[in-house]
Amino acid sequence: MFARLALCSRLPSRVRQSNVCPVSIRSFSQAKFLLPRPHGKSFAHRSELKQAKRIVVKLGSAVVTRDECGLALGRLASIVEQVAMLQNQGREMMIVTSGAVAFGKQRLRHEILLSQSVRQALHSGQNQLKEMSVPVLEARACAAAGQSGLMALYEAMFTQYSTCTAQILVTNLDFHDEQKRRNLNSTLHELLRMNIVPIINTNDAVVPPPVPSSDLQGVISIKDNDSLAARLAVEMKADLLIALSDVEGLYDSPPGTDDAKLIDIFYPGDQQSITYGTKSRVGLGGMEAKVKAALWALQGGTSVVIANGTHPKVTGHVITDIVEGKKVGTFFSEVKPAGPTVEQQTEMARHAGRTLASLHPEQRGEIICCLAELLTEKKDEILSANKRDMELATASGRLSQALINRLSLSTAKLNSLAIGLRQLAVSSRDSVGRVLRRTRVANNLELEQITVPIGVLLVIFESRPDCLPQVSALAIASGNALLLKGGKEASNTNKILHQLTQEALSIHGVADAIQLVSTREEVEDLCRLDKMIDLIIPRGSSQLVRDIQRAAKGIPVLGHSEGVCHVYIDSDASIDKAIDVVRDSKCDYPAACNAMETLLIHRDLLRTPIFDQIIDMLRTEHVKIHAGPRFASYLTFSPSEVKSLRTEYGDLECCIEVVDSMQDAVDHIHKYGSSHTDVIITENEETAEQFLQQVDSACVFWNSSSRFADGYRFGLGAEVGISTARIHARGPVGLEGLLTTKWVLRGEGHTVADFSEQGSLKYLHENIPVPHGSFS
Repeated sequence: MFARLALCSRLPSRVRQSNVCPVSIRSFSQAKFLLPRPHGKSFAHRSELKQAKRIVVKLGSAVVTRDECGLALGRLASIVEQVAMLQNQGREMMIVTSGAVAFGKQRLRHEILLSQSVRQALHSGQNQLKEMSVPVLEARACAAAGQSGLMALYEAMFTQYSTCTAQILVTNLDFHDEQKRRNLNSTLHELLRMNIVPIINTNDAVVPPPVPSSDLQGVISIKDNDSLAARLAVEMKADLLIALSDVEGLYDSPPGTDDAKLIDIFYPGDQQSITYGTKSRVGLGGMEAKVKAALWALQGGTSVVIANGTHPKVTGHVITDIVEGKKVGTFFSEVKPAGPTVEQQTEMARHAGRTLASLHPEQRGEIICCLAELLTEKKDEILSANKRDMELATASGRLSQALINRLSLSTAKLNSLAIGLRQLAVSSRDSVGRVLRRTRVANNLELEQITVPIGVLLVIFESRPDCLPQVSALAIASGNALLLKGGKEASNTNKILHQLTQEALSIHGVADAIQLVSTREEVEDLCRLDKMIDLIIPRGSSQLVRDIQRAAKGIPVLGHSEGVCHVYIDSDASIDKAIDVVRDSKCDYPAACNAMETLLIHRDLLRTPIFDQIIDMLRTEHVKIHAGPRFASYLTFSPSEVKSLRTEYGDLECCIEVVDSMQDAVDHIHKYGSSHTDVIITENEETAEQFLQQVDSACVFWNSSSRFADGYRFGLGAEVGISTARIHARGPVGLEGLLTTKWVLRGEGHTVADFSEQGSLKYLHENIPVPHGSFS
């Protein structure tokens, strides 16, 4: 039999039109072969859902049907595709579906209308038909008429993915009668063993009318497909039950009401905090029934997620997103974390951030100075924590040497951080509330534009724990609330640095303004908090930045994807300056985003002493050289030719390329650069000025190392990162880049009608001088 089943999956498509059921046979190279896990304990965290092998997907009536009558074919097609994809990964998939009644109602209405039209035509002999009324259709009859069509539709859809299905109709008796229960269990296990997707539904054609009944001891009654899915999941020892409905998940109050919040994780003890609304417009079960079924399944060892299966933008990946551990819908867990959720942390930060913004500038400066003092006073504790992180990172072998270097802290680094923070404390006294312009709109009507905080910042950083006090100080100075997400490799160091930051904030009662996310939140999930976070700032690899820019579709991202920085040596360059600048740009800290990655050399310098000395210096510094296409063409034996001229090496490696002129260098930078930092080395002032004007990068230097592109070196005290964007802040982003503006109008009962043609007032629009350091 199995040979025959295996053979049928390899038959040509025209042969598969027969009644033989196609069963997909997964190859060893593609299947993930998830191992079964001991049942009896549900997953504690979303990230563990990736391990789910046996999964039940429950499709509510609102998901399967369209306008209460007929099937939502597009939604069903995408759901089938996801289930088939997971099945082909080696998982065991089961579907509990509604829709038979709705599909049957559609078919019976059509048949009744057709029958009535024929009878009326025969009776009257005329083509004009009177208004016809459709009798109320009995649900059991609709189910009987619709079940076969529903199953045929599933079978046709799954066949497109070479996946076989089987129909199973059940009633409450199939679970309460021991022999029937064993038979059902045996059948389902056999189908799963043969890689067949069971599609289960209540046998609505024969079930008695719903009546109030109490659940048996420890057993949930099969009253609707929610309870059926829960009972089936526990019976089959499923790892995960995904219940799709027409709402995003479980809310603390009815969706659509004021202040209703989606609950990310629901715990068994939280029932009292929920206010339920009315049930769905279709189907038997409301949200209260879903929660009851979910908690019963959870108690039986099956994890549960309730999510929206009708949203057109997410339907096509909602099931796979849940299995991948993404923050979708409401996840039911028996393990309640010790601390607040990330949503609660964000709310706490926003509330305290508003108090922080209202503090006097000197008070915010005091907090920053206090943090600077703590960095030096508690340096032994900080370095001890950092040593533990370094040892763990080295032992794991997962981090490159460049990342380990970024992870490392030292007394010198902490002293440098403290100096920068004290500089920032001084400069921050003229930040929030600064008047940018003042205009007299009319007599006794004045308008001001003032600086204000952005709101809630999310900073995601890798490896470098020194980022935490820098960014925290900038948030304090600018009056912004801050959410920090650091890498696991620096968890011990980040923890102590955050504790010191909150200690400094507490001197003015705003300790909650800066929160460290220490839960298992994925970066992509944080990027979905578009209603809570106002700006995301990534600090890390170019891959991290790109991932965040893709994930944060509703939140602005400030940062740069890559640091492909160039140094161009002009034909009029000084040998000494060229050697010093190139060495510093490449070798001072090659892992930094402002390190040189491509060296452009004027063609006239080839085979000259300046060229030879630069090559010798790079070799002495152990810099691996890659040749650009033109440079390689000049050499008989060249270094390895570069694979891409857009490479950010982040190590002691660089590309050398030849250009014909300054303009050629500018064109190369615009084509292959990342608009980060680019340098010209020349003694020709006119050439230098043209380069500085033409290169469209955030930082453009003349006879200076690219490593100067840094907030501390620019005198900003600290930076949240480098921005290559062309709106808002650009280059090293310090205090000014974390402020926005608002307009304040002061009048005496003025109305727009006063300034109409019939009004008594006229606009003046006179600029009023703004004294330096003026605050509103």
